[in-house]
Amino acid sequence: MAAPPSPYSGSMTNQESLESYLNGSKKQLDFTWEVKANDRAYHKQFKKRVAFCLTRKKYEDNAIRTAKYNVLTFLPLNLYEQFHRLANLYFLFVILLQTVPEISTLPWFTLLLPLSSLLLLRGLRDLIDDIARHRSDWMINSRPCEILVGKSFSWKKWRDICVGDVVCLRKDSFVPADLLLLSSSEPSSLCYVETADIDGETNLKFRQALLATHQELVSEASMAAFDGKVTCEEPNSRMHSFIGTLEWRGEKYSLDSEKILLRGCRIRNTETCYGLVIYAGLDSKIMKNCGKIKMKKTKLDRLMDRLVIVIFVMLVITSLCLAFAAGFWAVKFHTQHSYLSALYVGTSPATQAFFTFWGFMILLSIIIPMSMYITFEFIYMVNSCFIDWDLEMYYPAKDTPAKARSTSLNDQLGQIEYIFSDKTGTLTQNIMTFKKCCINGITYGSANGENKAPKASMSWNPYVDRTAEFHDPSLLEAVLQNDDPVMREFLRLLALCHTVMVEEKDTGELVYQAASPDEEALVMAARNLGYVFLSRTQDTITLSELGTERTYSLLAMLDFNSVRKRMSILVRDPEGKIRLYTKGADVVILERLHEDGPTRAFTQLALDSFAEETLRTLCLASKEVKEEDYIEWSKKHHEASVLLQNRAQELDKVYEEMEQDLQLLGATAIEDKLQDGVPETIQLLKKGNIKVWVLTGDKQETAVNIGFACRLLSDDMQILEEKEICEMLEACWVSTNNLGSSREALCRFQQHSGGLHQGKMALVVTGDFLEKVLGTAEKVKRKEGFWARLVCCKAQTQPVADSLVEKAFVDLATCCQAVICCRVTPKQKALVVQLVKRHRSAITLAIGDGANDVNMIKTADIGVGISGQEGMQAVQCSDYALAQFRYLQRLLLVHGRWSYLRICKFLRYFFYKTFAGMMVQIWFAFYSGFTAQPLYEGWFLALYNVFYTAYPVLSMGLMEQDVSAEKSLKFPELYKVGQRDELFNYRVFCVTLLHGTVTSLGSFFIALWAFEDRVGSRVVGDYQSFAITVATSAFLSVLAEIIMDIKFWTILSFLTVAGSLLFFCLFSFLTQNFMVFREAPTIFRFPDASQNALTDPYVLSVILLCVVVNTVPSLTVRLLRVITGTSAIQHKIRFRDTRVAESTVELKSHFRRGSLQRRSSYAFSHKEGYADLITRGASLRVKDSRNRVPVNGSSYQSIRLPTREGATPSVASGPSVFLKEYN
Repeated sequence: MAAPPSPYSGSMTNQESLESYLNGSKKQLDFTWEVKANDRAYHKQFKKRVAFCLTRKKYEDNAIRTAKYNVLTFLPLNLYEQFHRLANLYFLFVILLQTVPEISTLPWFTLLLPLSSLLLLRGLRDLIDDIARHRSDWMINSRPCEILVGKSFSWKKWRDICVGDVVCLRKDSFVPADLLLLSSSEPSSLCYVETADIDGETNLKFRQALLATHQELVSEASMAAFDGKVTCEEPNSRMHSFIGTLEWRGEKYSLDSEKILLRGCRIRNTETCYGLVIYAGLDSKIMKNCGKIKMKKTKLDRLMDRLVIVIFVMLVITSLCLAFAAGFWAVKFHTQHSYLSALYVGTSPATQAFFTFWGFMILLSIIIPMSMYITFEFIYMVNSCFIDWDLEMYYPAKDTPAKARSTSLNDQLGQIEYIFSDKTGTLTQNIMTFKKCCINGITYGSANGENKAPKASMSWNPYVDRTAEFHDPSLLEAVLQNDDPVMREFLRLLALCHTVMVEEKDTGELVYQAASPDEEALVMAARNLGYVFLSRTQDTITLSELGTERTYSLLAMLDFNSVRKRMSILVRDPEGKIRLYTKGADVVILERLHEDGPTRAFTQLALDSFAEETLRTLCLASKEVKEEDYIEWSKKHHEASVLLQNRAQELDKVYEEMEQDLQLLGATAIEDKLQDGVPETIQLLKKGNIKVWVLTGDKQETAVNIGFACRLLSDDMQILEEKEICEMLEACWVSTNNLGSSREALCRFQQHSGGLHQGKMALVVTGDFLEKVLGTAEKVKRKEGFWARLVCCKAQTQPVADSLVEKAFVDLATCCQAVICCRVTPKQKALVVQLVKRHRSAITLAIGDGANDVNMIKTADIGVGISGQEGMQAVQCSDYALAQFRYLQRLLLVHGRWSYLRICKFLRYFFYKTFAGMMVQIWFAFYSGFTAQPLYEGWFLALYNVFYTAYPVLSMGLMEQDVSAEKSLKFPELYKVGQRDELFNYRVFCVTLLHGTVTSLGSFFIALWAFEDRVGSRVVGDYQSFAITVATSAFLSVLAEIIMDIKFWTILSFLTVAGSLLFFCLFSFLTQNFMVFREAPTIFRFPDASQNALTDPYVLSVILLCVVVNTVPSLTVRLLRVITGTSAIQHKIRFRDTRVAESTVELKSHFRRGSLQRRSSYAFSHKEGYADLITRGASLRVKDSRNRVPVNGSSYQSIRLPTREGATPSVASGPSVFLKEYN
């Protein structure tokens, strides 16, 4: 690749700089992948170097392995991942210290046991997840397939397939590897495939074999003798491109993506096809797009890792200071008490200071308690169960509940900033429904179906679809009267102008197979209204028009493409007249009309109305063509069709000449059905400051229309496309140096260019544009040596430019309210997610339902799989599984926010109670000669974080709610708290540290003051009574603080608080009993200490004073917040923005549009090329004519439908043509 211009160079204009970067020459791919048919030994000889002297097979087998571990790697790899958590390393370090007898305070195994339990718990969770992946891999690798072995095909498993094998595929089977199509049972070796698992589209696509292999490979013997050699590019992730050649019998044939069947496609409408394996297993394009399984850590996890470092540094500094103090104190003590020098023989102040340092390290190590992490896991697990048990997220239609597949990411559900969603199967049902139409200026149809006619009224039509949603009695009456020529032409156009194929079952039932669901919906609408598409041949189309069979001669099909935005058909009717029927986007049809009239005005109003309801529209027009005009045009058409250069452009010019002076017939409106609740969900998420990006493999028009339908886009938004984006990036390219940041440059440009839209922008880009701007194409791996990679000045130029353009694009996209990326590959989806994570440091969620979404789901911080119609690949790789997109609002706004709230309060109060109870050890050191002697009884230290204070905090982590689920959905603005990390961050940690320190100071020094030279009524102020007083004061202060902060009281909350008090009394009695002291005096060192101290009124008064003093500051702060109304939740609820909320219940938008603002969302979603297949007859299979019997055995009531024998078509036609039966 040519070196891009430096972004910091001032010698180029912005246009030159950006264009030279975007259009910089790319290094040509290496065509070193050679595949020889039916020769496994040839491929086995090739090896590739992995690292150093290690090699492996160059050509992968077809087995896939998506699991993280195997039997040998599970233990070391899982332990390696677990010790990436700094807390685990810290605990291991403390355990190693405990093994040293001189500084040990507890047996080492007492700390090893809880750590082992923690590691085992997490390891078992990872193992269960990985076993599920192994099971999924085994099921896929064990799928049956026919492989050519020797001279015949035999049934094998997918894992047995190798590169170079010839495989046989049947109808409805999945393609097991990336194959070169050799031949099929269809005419011209066509093969129809469905690519739902790859790009989310369920419309059919066709692939066609080379003419040479189609003609020659006609038997198993010829397949076995096939020895062609394919040379192509190395395995890569580019789903829509393939370049290669086939050498066979001395000839060389070019290959492209139209001849390749990709792994994951499904064979449709093709009985048998044969393919040569080019890429197998992990080398296939879909697997190259899948990405690797990444260990996901939440934002709080990463914060905790950093806090562990902070606390450890504080611990080291504190222990070091106390050790120095111990050394100085030892020197002073030796000087003042020389008569005790015999006790210090063999030791020195430095030695004492050294051992004191490690003693304090162990004594204060419980500031990060291991029990916190074990409780952490329990809270995560229970909150995951709450998600599984939520009946509001249960989908009864498929008996599918929500499922938390990961138990360690719940709190991050409350911090999502960006959602990346697939379209097909996630936002939509991919079901097209004919909803409305406008014929001759009159609109028919009802959006809510209130004019739906009884089914009995349709009994006159034996071909009617009983499940159809469109029934308008007034339209049916007008059709049956048959006195409106415009209506006849309108319905004829729907039945004639399409590329749909028809199949007739043995029962006489007609089944349509369309290249797009839009076309099928239009043909079905005409069929339900009595204009039935019966059959087609290469040059005829047969219809049944209200019972009369008519055959039209097909003269020409003017194919659809994304530039023309229309398709036309030229036919000769049975009366001998030539007519042109055209359908397409309103912007291209209206400008080709013969004259304006009232019909056009009414149609435009209808189009406005359809667009407001976010329906997909088409304009329909026709005209009569004179015979002499057709003859002249036909000559031009033939001349253009045989050109070798610029054929497509010349054909477009010829088509343009014919498609003029049209008569407007009307317009159709089709609904691309959304899943239930999608618009409402997106509106709630947007109010919660969550931005939704749609990443889809579908066409731009379809994706934009769905954006309007689901309220992601609105008409007051400025939609930026490629031209505007390039202008902004060019401005950024130049301005970055002057303004300091690309975001500032983009904002400056936006202020100058977007004033009318007040900054409300949406971004619509394609995969090709992303590849050009962001360099998301496959990077060519250069074979450079070690010394070449050391030359950094050469290697850094491109990354600098890449980073600049990437950051500018991300800054522009994040300034927009919505982003739609169309025609993107699975890998590009993941790269877009990765860009936002890298440049915005945002928490991301990806949601999808197909294999094409797997890489995106793995890359995002949270992956959600929809249990849809495209298999379970997305669910198996996800962190959470939902049945419908609408459940995402409850998952985030309720469960996510609650989980974040609970975990943050849990962390805050666990740290608080630990600091409040354990910082006392530091203050006691000043009065114990810095000897690291613990103030508390050993059993209090052991039970403080396990029984005494753990359960109230645990109940808070499990059940705490600030507002109910209903209010969480009613006030989605509350979700912003998690996005801003308000509940737990460095500031909150420091406040908690200060709060705990103040509590420990109050507990210690009030008790010290009370015990200084004073005695109680029955006991003296001894060390044990002092320790009991301080411990009880700290315990009750912590308990009072937790009681004040619990917002949602349940039975569990009362039980945990009462249980803590009960456990404190019970264990104090058991561990400070005189009987156990006699049995083990070294273990139970405080005989009857609690009984003596806590029955003394003076001590109880001191404890009460400590609790009051420790509680008053916190109580005062809470009281001031209530008085001033600055409490976060109440403030947001009471002072919420009172602007009228836009309706989120109806699908219909609330805004009005004029014709100039109308979106042209035309209902085409199939690819170019089907018309050529039909006119060549390449896709047609001849079938014998036979009688057609009405489906329900009845005839028309007022209009008789003649049988095939009785039909006398005006124009002679060849044998009827049908697709073979497809269930």
